[in-house]
Parts: sequence; structure tokens; C-alpha cells
Amino acid sequence: QVQVQESGGGLVQAGNSLRLSCAASGRSLSGYVMGWFRQAPGKEREVVARNPWSGIWSYYRDCVKGRFTISIDNAKNTVYLQMNSLKPEDAAVYYCAAGATVSVMNYWGKGTLVAVSS
Repeated sequence: QVQVQESGGGLVQAGNSLRLSCAASGRSLSGYVMGWFRQAPGKEREVVARNPWSGIWSYYRDCVKGRFTISIDNAKNTVYLQMNSLKPEDAAVYYCAAGATVSVMNYWGKGTLVAVSS
């Protein structure tokens, strides 16, 4: 079993930055794909960024490219999402997830709320 827990959400003004953290525990995450997803009110959940634990590639949603960065600290078993130049449309509940494959995310956190004021 894998447990993931997000933290770092909050209220920021547009243009500012936030860094979300996802602490992972349980079995080894070597070989897992880690992802950050978000869900805004009335909208479907969408992928924001993905990265295998090895870090050999990264995927970003088009609208966050150049602004968000996913990274993994192996020593701390933690995945980060650095979010810069935040926009009101980035406001959502952000979820961290871990999966054996890109298309199947098996383990989910409870989410952390990001609010962006204009």
C-alpha cells in the first residue's frame, strides 16, 4: 500500500507562487508514476503534471507549461509542484496521486485547496 498526503495549499494573489508538497509513504515508489491533478468547482478532474519516480521525463498540461514544475526528492519521499505566476483559473483542489502506470493512478491523497485572487 502507498499513502500520499498533500500540503501547501492556500490563498494567493494572481502572479504569485505556491509550492505544493506530497509526502509519500508505504511501499517503495520506485517504478511508480507520480501525478498532480486538480478539480475546480463544477469541472472534471484534470491532470496537471506527471513524472515517474525516476524523473526521466515530465508531462505538463499545456496551460501550466513554463509556470509549474514537478519534482521529486527521493531522500524525503516527497513530490513537489512549484506553481509560479498563478492565475485565477488555476484555483482548484489539487490532488497528488501515485500509479503503476500513466493511465492508472492507484493511490490518491485527499487534496489541498489552492485559491487565487485577481
